[in-house]
Parts: sequence; C-alpha cells; structure tokens
Amino acid sequence: MMKSVLLIGLGRFGRHIAGKLDEFHHEVMAVDVQEDRVNAVLPYVTNAQIGDSTNKEFLESLGVRNYDVCIVAIGDNFQASLETTSLLKELGAVLVVSRAARDVHAKFLLRNGADEVVYPEKQLATWTAIRYTADHILDYVELDKNHAIFEIMIPKKWVGKTVGQLDIRNSHNINIMAFKHNGEMDMNIKSDTFIPVDGDNTMLVLGTIQDIQKCFHI
Repeated sequence: MMKSVLLIGLGRFGRHIAGKLDEFHHEVMAVDVQEDRVNAVLPYVTNAQIGDSTNKEFLESLGVRNYDVCIVAIGDNFQASLETTSLLKELGAVLVVSRAARDVHAKFLLRNGADEVVYPEKQLATWTAIRYTADHILDYVELDKNHAIFEIMIPKKWVGKTVGQLDIRNSHNINIMAFKHNGEMDMNIKSDTFIPVDGDNTMLVLGTIQDIQKCFHI
C-alpha cells in the first residue's frame, strides 16, 4: 500500500531512507535546509523543498496533516530535531517518527511530540555485536526488548530430521519460521517438513532472546 511520507533531514540516514521509500514506491516530500542535500535526493522522491523545519510557517505550508507519516531524520542538530518534532505534532501530524542518537534524546523526543523513536546507532551496535561474536548467526532482528528473529546456521545434528521430530517449539519455546536453501526462502513449514541437507542452508527462528541463546549456545 502506497503511503505519503514527509521526510525531514537529508543527511546520510535521510538519504538511505529516501532510497528505500523509492524502492517501495511511496510518495515522498523531502525537506532539508541545505540545497546540496535536497538536490542529492531528487531522483528518489516525489517532491523536495529547501527550508528550515524549525520555522512554523514553513512547516505549515507543507500541509503536515496530509501525510501518513512524518519522519524526522535530522542527526547533526538535536535542537532542530526536537523543535521540528514538537512543531509537527502541534500542527496536527498523524504519525511522527524521530531519529535519536542517544538515550536522553529519545526521552526528550517522546515527551515532545514523537510517536515513535528510531535509534539507528544503538540498533546497529546491537546487531553488530551479535552478528560478529557468534560464528553461526547470520542476521538478527529485534522485535522488542525480549523477542527477536535470528537467521542461524542449521546445527548438523538436526539435518535430515523433521520439524516435528525436533519439537523445539515445546522443548525450547522457539518457532522455526522459514528455511533458506541456496538463497531461496521456504516459509511453508509443517511438522513433517524435513530439515534441508544439501547446499547453503540456514533457518529463521523466532522466540525470546534468552531461549534462542540457550538453545543455540550463543
């Protein structure tokens, strides 16, 4: 479903967001105070304007109520990020998502109008720490503070058995969501599904972080 997005702040993080939104075919209005940054995202957005997002009249002229989501991706000026977030909510923005660089920033943003906060440095730090300290972990997505999805190499002792024979849902409270075989995803998982034997095989598992760590000795 296509959505309309107001993207404010076109540094590296903002440009990456613009590129991904373009891939997903969303309508994007991009805003930054620097002309060169605006020019850099023109190929990826529907519209773009040069302007100061801490200026209430400028923000009001953008019609912030009309966007499904307003993303404040400003990373180099917390005062501007905070003021922009507050003004967006004051002007009736439906959903405001703001970037935080520190825990204290996240708290202030949430108190001053942000509906949600993204914390890219912290999230990437967690991913990096997990991904590169366990040889058999290939990817990791945190769902909340307790639950996560791991892409993990299949233990050799599991190969050739069925999902039902392993019974890790009951024994470890972990769900096998999919198998990846030579890059192809198979999400049709049943109790009689055999664990893949040949090729470059991994699996996606869902559970509490504690249960997954215990089961796979992470």
